[in-house]
Amino acid sequence: MYRTHTCGELRLEHAGNTVTLAGWVHRIRDFGGMNFIDLRDRYGITQLVFNPEHNDALAQSASQLGREFVIAVKGKVVERSNKNLQIPTGEIEIIVDELNVLNASITPPFTIEDDTDGGDDLRMKYRYLDLRRNPLQQNLLKRHEVAKAVRAYMDAQGFADVETPFFIKSTPEGARDFVVPSRLNPGQFYALPQSPQTFKQLLMVSGFDRYYQIVRCFRDEDLRADRQPEFTQIDCEMAFVEREDVLQMFEGLVKNVFKKVKGIELPEFPRMSYDDAMLFYGNDKPDIRFAMKFVALRESTPLSLGEGQGVRKNSVMIFPTGFKVFDDAETVIGICATGCAEYSRKQLDELTEFVKRPQLGANGLVYIKCNADGTFKSSVDKFYSQEDLKNIAEKFSAKAGDLILILAGETARTRKALSELRLEMGNRLGLRSKEEFKPLWVLDFPLLEFDEEEKRWNAMHHPFTSWRKEDDALLETDPGKVKANAYDIVMNGVELGGGSIRIHNRKNQERMFSALGMSKEQYDYKFGFILNAFEYGTPPHGGIAFGFDRFCSMVTANQEGIRDFIAFPKNNMGRDMMLDAPSDIDEKQKKELGL
Repeated sequence: MYRTHTCGELRLEHAGNTVTLAGWVHRIRDFGGMNFIDLRDRYGITQLVFNPEHNDALAQSASQLGREFVIAVKGKVVERSNKNLQIPTGEIEIIVDELNVLNASITPPFTIEDDTDGGDDLRMKYRYLDLRRNPLQQNLLKRHEVAKAVRAYMDAQGFADVETPFFIKSTPEGARDFVVPSRLNPGQFYALPQSPQTFKQLLMVSGFDRYYQIVRCFRDEDLRADRQPEFTQIDCEMAFVEREDVLQMFEGLVKNVFKKVKGIELPEFPRMSYDDAMLFYGNDKPDIRFAMKFVALRESTPLSLGEGQGVRKNSVMIFPTGFKVFDDAETVIGICATGCAEYSRKQLDELTEFVKRPQLGANGLVYIKCNADGTFKSSVDKFYSQEDLKNIAEKFSAKAGDLILILAGETARTRKALSELRLEMGNRLGLRSKEEFKPLWVLDFPLLEFDEEEKRWNAMHHPFTSWRKEDDALLETDPGKVKANAYDIVMNGVELGGGSIRIHNRKNQERMFSALGMSKEQYDYKFGFILNAFEYGTPPHGGIAFGFDRFCSMVTANQEGIRDFIAFPKNNMGRDMMLDAPSDIDEKQKKELGL
């Protein structure tokens, strides 16, 4: 036997037992011939003792070992005199009687430690070594726990796990497809699925009223911290449901996973309209761990906010004009940072440079300090009186000690910049704790968004999303006002998943395709299979898809990056540094594929 126990298993009650362990040499400490070696496997670390007084030849052999050698040892478990209570096995050690070197190792290109000295590219190239590190191993083990919890919940709710194809037809309506040439059909191509969307709808037509799948998906798009070209979804669909049924079912899923994996009881999920999310937070996935809502002083773009909230087109500034930056701006909007009036000029300059970065593109930042004595100090003092500044402060509900930060300019860019500034202030003020989880449903998205370059409407989610019944007459007359029967689930400013109630009859699906500018010939060619299916008694249905990698990252570490929760990820250029892929193929393969 290579081992009777793992390196994380032995405790003080095992003292006196003879055991066999196997693993990797993690650290070596030489004290004048007596060697202490930390032996590591994925279960933990156990200290080995090679004492020359006990066995000199064995101690000599141990001195020849290097880090990451694979060894097996046999010896007696004894109580440690200098206990290490930081690790579970820290009260014992093994007096080694036998040593077997199973495989030597050259010096690793970086240290296999929790805090390594390896850079991203180096660790990606030697990913199999990076995965020996405890943080990454724990991430993948937590990913396994999340998958188990998801499957247990879905099984208990009567969902069937059904596989769908990976080789499908290309229907480039969203992100770019990855395509695969067909050898047996020269000049023709399969596409890898961006999601199993049409297949899960066809399963509803087939009578599988509850389907789910933890499935690989593929999108040829630009990458960032929370995106990979191949990723995993928790893909779900239900028949005979309305929106509320779906929200309740999958709110239950998220709560169940957090309880099982994290030991956290999540509260009921609040709900927010898309319009309010954009109005008060500047994005459709707001982090509601802290308030700091937007306050608009001028807004030139009308927002449909419901209940009469918000500002409307051509609203009047609440203070006298005279400052050209504000007077000429489409939008003047800001936030109030509680207790930040003491910010130094250096800190304010840092914030100004933050919003002026090319990716945000703000022209500058206006600040107003609400001093403790009731006076105001601002970067626009020469344009506005103390009474004017007081009026602005009242608009923001600012108190003594607060700091008002205002941006002005073109609406979309200004709102995006202020959204990022709000998150930056949340970070600086410690308002985005990794120990706090604030979920949210965002509802009533626009069905369509206008593409200025192509001068046509695009589906904001996908072309199978239904719309609110009360907006039915608007689809042909004023499509920009139509609200989708769609929903996103957001956690701490990260979108975990999204879905919708689907279109389930041919007539409405054709209306949707027409609204997207497709001719009958185009949509019959691309989607004739699902249009035909809708004529055979399709039930009302809806569903949701969670980004599984992102979900695991949030549950485990409350972070946005997903790379450390994927065993073998790609880098930011979509390359596999370890395999050196993508790569060229030989001429014979190209010829067979007609390339």
